[in-house]
Amino acid sequence: MFDFQIKAQCPNTNARAGCFVTPHGRVLTPRFMPVGTLGTVKGVSSSQLAETGAQMILANTYHLHLQPGEAVVHAAGGLHKFMGWTGPILTDSGGFQVFSLAQLNKIDDQGVSFRNPRDGSHIHLTPEKAIAIQMALRSDIAMAFDQCPPYQATENDVEDACDRTHHWLERCIETHDQPDQALFGIVQGGCFLHLREKSAQTVASFDLPGIAIGGVSVGEPIKEIHKLVREVAPLLPEDRPRYLMGIGTFREMTIAVANGIDLFDCVLPTRLGRHGAALVRDERWNLKNACFREDYQPLDQTCTCEACTTYSRAYLHHLVRSGELLGLTLLSLHNLTNLIRFTNAIRQSIIEGCFSEDFAPWKSDSKAHHTW
Repeated sequence: MFDFQIKAQCPNTNARAGCFVTPHGRVLTPRFMPVGTLGTVKGVSSSQLAETGAQMILANTYHLHLQPGEAVVHAAGGLHKFMGWTGPILTDSGGFQVFSLAQLNKIDDQGVSFRNPRDGSHIHLTPEKAIAIQMALRSDIAMAFDQCPPYQATENDVEDACDRTHHWLERCIETHDQPDQALFGIVQGGCFLHLREKSAQTVASFDLPGIAIGGVSVGEPIKEIHKLVREVAPLLPEDRPRYLMGIGTFREMTIAVANGIDLFDCVLPTRLGRHGAALVRDERWNLKNACFREDYQPLDQTCTCEACTTYSRAYLHHLVRSGELLGLTLLSLHNLTNLIRFTNAIRQSIIEGCFSEDFAPWKSDSKAHHTW
């Protein structure tokens, strides 16, 4: 039910344009995936989301387990029917959220024990439980349960986290038995390249339908992300989709694509929208600023989203300054459309053989002069 084919490659870089086929449709890569943590991309309906050009979206195992519970979603017919989304869905295992958000009580080789931040109840999350939740959610892609160490962790702690991640992956594979759901493994290792290389080789050896690079954008300098992607991506199977978790800025996505990455996700576009900010090409505009008060131009004349084709900057400024929810929704829609347009343009440039000319300058400190 799953197939990944590379349709074009850039001769001067490792950039590739691919097609990932899932039970709920195909995903054309490189591709930015909107984050719908609780089965909703914040402030945006599923029909509005489809208008942004989104193909695959994310939801989160940890949050959906806490509310409403996987049994409720399963009884509704799975996450697709529950949220009214017909395209592919990827569910994160919840590992990052457990280690970054929850009040941990205990972590060992069996799993993680923590207090439910909603009601204080005790929860024990194991690799088997994380996979069982995702199978109940019936997502297209399930992520393996992993341990994501913080940036400040010592080399010994990161090595222990890698070993635990690999052991947990074995248990995830043993538990997972849903043929219409693909299981992806996750590479960990912090900023220690030798641990990253070992993790990449170990995870790749399980011959899974896809593989992700996790544990990035957790506080490390951006140059560290560039370095580890450059070193790790070539170690991953060429015939499987490669997913860089938690990255969604123009420069970082471009550099990652040049190193062979296919999929991205980030909460940035909707988070910015909820704070009154718009992504216009590769710039961030604060629509609260007074300079937009009597600016009757479209937000971006080249953009096809509802915010740009129907309303002016002055109107968006008015909505944001007034605290109207419509303004936050429109900016979120625009930001999502902007990032998806960008990855679409990258894909087209790879197919047309001009990726190096139009986008590769982002590998330096200068901005690319592209035509998208």
